[in-house]
Amino acid sequence: MSELIDSHAHLNDPAFAADLNGVLGRLQEAGVVAVINVGYDVASSRRAVEQAHAWPFIYAAVAVHPHDAATFDAEAEAVIGGLARDSRVVAIGETGLDYYRNLSPRQRQQEVFRWHLELAWELRLPVIIHDRDAHGDTLRILKKAGPFPAGGVLHCFSGSWEMARECLEMGFYISFAGPVTFKNATKLREIAVRVPLDRLLIETDCPYLTPEPHRGRRNEPAYVGLVAGAIAAARGLSRAAIEEAATANARRLFGV
Repeated sequence: MSELIDSHAHLNDPAFAADLNGVLGRLQEAGVVAVINVGYDVASSRRAVEQAHAWPFIYAAVAVHPHDAATFDAEAEAVIGGLARDSRVVAIGETGLDYYRNLSPRQRQQEVFRWHLELAWELRLPVIIHDRDAHGDTLRILKKAGPFPAGGVLHCFSGSWEMARECLEMGFYISFAGPVTFKNATKLREIAVRVPLDRLLIETDCPYLTPEPHRGRRNEPAYVGLVAGAIAAARGLSRAAIEEAATANARRLFGV
């Protein structure tokens, strides 16, 4: 069995509060050797760091999600900036733009996104980027803020091949989650086929976006191999080949 890395999970989410030990046991049984545990606000970023110190195979990323950009203030800036310097933090994220729900004003989302990118640049940490229905502004901000010495990843990629190509040219990795397993995700699988093997990551984004055949239930890191399987089938490769490539890529990007 190949070693697996879930490059984007939220074990800090309340959905796992009642049975976290069971979730951790199942991911180890599935061959998952590392999890990038991603913060999305101040509280979850703190929790990500705490969990990374509690379990050696968990690593933290810290940030405030664009949904909460409107409430990102000087106090949040100080907390995230402090947490980012912790020895168990391997990335800044998730940060970016979300124009699908528009829970924070777009201008404020862009300001907070730029702040996180500056922090990633300052600390030489990779950046984990959230982009939903904001492809043009995401690219514009990345191009202006880059280049990024430690690189980064477009997580749970949902853009076009043209966007993926531009991000690859800037040195970013492209990560795929549960939606690549969905029956109607033909275009997404076509992009997954075209991304170079040495720039491909896999993730669960758990507890969200559960892959087939578990769709409709809570997602967890033990399912990350199903994402690899869907990409492998689309590319005509073995699942092991995708798992090995994605694991090597995650180790290279996050230093885990």
